[in-house]
This record gives sequence, C-alpha cells and structure tokens, in this order.
Amino acid sequence: MKVILFVLKCIVGLFATLGFLMVLAIAISISALQDNISRFDYEPDPLPERVVLQLDLSDGVSETSPQSPFSRASHGGGLVLRDAVDALSRASSDPRVVGVVARVGRGPLGISQVQELREAIAGFRATGKFSIAFAESFGEGGDGTLHYYLASAFEEIWLQPSGDLDITGIQLESPYIRGLLDKHGVKPSFGQREEYKGAVEFLTGEEMSQPVKENLQQLVDSWLEQIVEGVSESRGLGPQLTQELIDRAPLSATEAKDAGLVSELGYWDGVLEFAFPDEDSSPVDIRDYYAGLEEEFSDGPVIALVQGAGAIALAENDDSFGGSSVMGSDTISAALRRAVDDPDVAAIVFRVDSPGGSYVASDTIWREVVRAREAGKPVIVSMGGLAASGGYFVSAAAERIVANPATITGSIGVVTGKVVLDDLWREYDIGWDGVQAGRNAGIWSANRDFTPQQWQMLQTSLDRVYTDFTQKVAEGRGLPLPDVLSSAKGQVWTGRDAKELGLVDELGGFATALKLARSAAGLTEGQSHQLRVLPEAPSFEDMIRKLLSGEFSGPGIGGMIRDLARLTEVAAPFMETMERATADPRSRTLEAPLLRAPE
Repeated sequence: MKVILFVLKCIVGLFATLGFLMVLAIAISISALQDNISRFDYEPDPLPERVVLQLDLSDGVSETSPQSPFSRASHGGGLVLRDAVDALSRASSDPRVVGVVARVGRGPLGISQVQELREAIAGFRATGKFSIAFAESFGEGGDGTLHYYLASAFEEIWLQPSGDLDITGIQLESPYIRGLLDKHGVKPSFGQREEYKGAVEFLTGEEMSQPVKENLQQLVDSWLEQIVEGVSESRGLGPQLTQELIDRAPLSATEAKDAGLVSELGYWDGVLEFAFPDEDSSPVDIRDYYAGLEEEFSDGPVIALVQGAGAIALAENDDSFGGSSVMGSDTISAALRRAVDDPDVAAIVFRVDSPGGSYVASDTIWREVVRAREAGKPVIVSMGGLAASGGYFVSAAAERIVANPATITGSIGVVTGKVVLDDLWREYDIGWDGVQAGRNAGIWSANRDFTPQQWQMLQTSLDRVYTDFTQKVAEGRGLPLPDVLSSAKGQVWTGRDAKELGLVDELGGFATALKLARSAAGLTEGQSHQLRVLPEAPSFEDMIRKLLSGEFSGPGIGGMIRDLARLTEVAAPFMETMERATADPRSRTLEAPLLRAPE
C-alpha cells in the first residue's frame, strides 16, 4: 500500500505541475489569440488537376473531433472516422481524384474502425482508381494485425524491406488486483446480474472467472475469424492458409512477400515515384481534400446525426484532459429532443460509441429515443467500436440498430457495490467517526461494509434494474423475453454474433445507417437530404469563453500542451483502476467489462 500511496503522491505532484504549465500555456495562447483568428477561417489550397489522396494513420482514428484543447492535444492530428469515410466516398466519384495512398503500420486503430475504412476503400476501388497501402513495418509502432487487416483492402501493399509482418492475432488481458487489496485490508463488496458481467472482476477476483473467460474467448475468436475472412478474400488466399500464416507470424518482409501477403518490398520514396510520375505533383491530405468539398446536399429533408461517445453520465458532454469523452445525458437528451421537435427533421441517426455507465443517465437517453419514435421520427442507431451495457441500453428502443461485424455490444447486465476501506484505515491507525440521521444514510460510505439489510437492498436494486433492462430490450427489439434473457447475463458479443441473436438488425457502418435513415424518411434514391450534426460544435465565442480554443500560437505552445497531455497516458491505466475503485458505484451500474476492442 505504501507503494500505491507513493505513486499517488507522485501523480498528484505531476498534475500540480501540469496544471501550472497549462494555465501558463493558455494565458500565452489567449494573449496571442488575435494572431490565430484567421486559422478558424481556414481555406485549403486549390486542388491540382490530378489528385492522389494521402491517408495517414500514424496519429490514429477517432470517433469524433475532441472539443477541448487538452483532448485535441492528446488526440493529435488523428483522422475523424466519419470524415475519412465520407471523403473516400466523395472521392470515388470525383474525376480529379485518381487514387489513394495510405501510410499504415502504426497508430491507435480499432477493429471496428478498420471495417468501416475497409468498406470505404472497397467502394473507392470499385470505380477503377488505384489504391496503395505502405508500411515501414506492421507491428513495431502499433498492432500489426489490425493495420494489416486495413492494408489488405488496398489494391497493393508495400512493405519496407527491413520491416516485419506481425499479424500474430488478438489478445485481451486485464489486471486483477484482488490480492493486493486483500493484503492491505481493502474489501470489494459488489453484486452483479448475471455471471458474465465482468466489469468489476479486476477488483473482486484474482483471475478471470470461467464464464467471463468463455465469453471473451468467443469474442476474440469471432474477431480473428472476421480478420481471416477479410484478408483471405482481399489477397486471394484461402482461409486455411491465412490462418496458418497468422500462426507462423511474425514474418519477415521477404517471407510476407513470398506468401503473397504483400505486393512489393520498397521504401516510401518508391511509392511516391509510382504514384506521382509528374515531379510537380504531390499527395493531398485527405483532411485537406474533405475541408475543400462543398456540402453534398444543401436542400431536402433533414437527417439529424446525434453523436454520443464516451461513458454515459448524468452530466453534459465533456472531453477530459487525457482525451476520453463523456456522453452526457443532458447534452444527448437535448439533442434528441431538438431533432424530434424540429419539423424539418425526417429521421435521426444516433451514433453510439460507449461502454455504458450510469443506469439513470442511460434511461434518460432511452426515453428520448422512445419519444422520437412516438412522434413518428424514425431513429437508426449506428454503433461504433463499443456500444455495450448502457451503450446498448440507449440503443434498444431504436427502429433499427446497425453495427459493424466487430463492434463490441450486448453486455446486458448490471453491477453495483463499493470498495470497503475500514480495515485499511485501521492498518494505518486512521479512525473515522461522525453522526448520521437515517438508518441507511451511510450505505454508500467506503468506510464501512453493507449491513445484511443493506446488502439485501442492493440485491433488490440489482434485480429491479436487470428486469427493467431486459424488458426494455425485449420490447425494443421485438424479441421474446426468454430469448433476451438467454443472450443477456452480462455477455458481450461482436456485432456479427449480436445480429444472429436479434440484438442487431444490420451489419455496416455509418453509411449503412444513413441509407436506412433515408429509407425510413421516405427518400428515394435520387432525392437529396441535408445532414445536421447534433450536438453542434461550440461556437468561436463559446470556445473563447470556456478557454477551449484548439489552436496555440506561442512558440512551441501547441507542442508543449500535446506533450503534457500525452504524459498522462503513462499513468492512465493506474488512474483508471483507482477511479473505478473509488467512484460512486451508481454511476457505473450499466458498464461493460474493462476491455477495449483491439487497437
């Protein structure tokens, strides 16, 4: 425990230092704000007659563009998934665009994101335009399996001769700290519904329970099967051979080429010579290309896109310092209400990328989805990489649910409780005392365990929430309750498996959801629509008022803020564990297990 306290002390000191530096950085940036105003009116350079798009994955891909400067700093220059997919779709019919070159092999990337990008690349290739993916190495700077899975969708794959092909598969693992807690008198006291709900097993167990292990094994098996199918089809290899090559990996560049997994061994300059025979031509970053496009449709009925990303909480949307997001029930409910009450809105696409969180906040958002349907506004849910537990709860009432084959979803279950610290305090000769009015006023105090009566109250609450959750799923999906109970129990599913269970209606990404929304709105194939994103990005005045400008003009200020933000990533796993151990348990009753899609 002394080690933990020492680490906490160091982290507090670190954040105190960071806080001072950030205040200084923001002060400098605001003092030079007038020099930056022109950046908000950014206009990209005119495009050349022959356009080759460049897709750089080295900074990763995000679901949405962060609003706070600290999140932007942590996020860096990463691509926004929907922008990249839309840009590729628009480029496929743009006569100026002749091809796309992608730099892959490093950068955070989720398997569901890969599938949406693969679908967009397939549509681009279908028009006869060339596509090349280049990597110095698959694996040294990121997950080689996922980056190669993306690269395999391109017509050609170039690999640097010194690089490797680490298509070794997928692993999920989690820390289990029960032994450490027991050693220092910390008692986790939690209840759950049902046996597969592993969200707090890292606290309550010394190893993964057998039900959770079986469930997660099914998850990774489904992911790998999807990867094998995609790679074997794209590269013209049989599934059996592809699986054998994965089991032999890591492979050298030469072995990868001999196996037919890559097209050419070469360097980046060789790719440039191939793609740009004219010395005066150069690649156009896909973000610059997208920024220069005019609105695809400027009239017609409105399709509202409500974007919900992050842990669900009774709050407004928020981006944290480290780059994580909060899906605030206040913000998302208001956005849904606005879409429902707007007579110009014909349908709603609700994009959900969330591990869940608060039951009450999830129920608040669920009610607005129900209200939309009652008002005759069809709601199509488009699931991102993770839409589980509370993320599934808010989706359940939608007219249609669309998920990528690899999306993590389900986790229909509930968990709550608290960490009890009374033995820890005694170990360090710390006593707690006080007064209370009301027999159960201290029920959520971490300084004493539940009484038998309180524990029974907790069990009653778990049963009530679980019953409400499963009944709303059955009602929303039109499924018999026994079928829902069979696929619930806290089990997580890939989108593909969830479709077989009736928890998901269609497989695909945002483009698929948009087509369904157009159809639900009664739009014909040639009829245009407007896309209105909600909640809207903060105005320039709001960014000034909240000190949320994403641009910093002082020498090195932007880089300094980015470096400071990324320092927190070192402490992130420890801090997340401590946060989950000490947070109000009611804010996490509908939360998926502590896992992420491979990235």
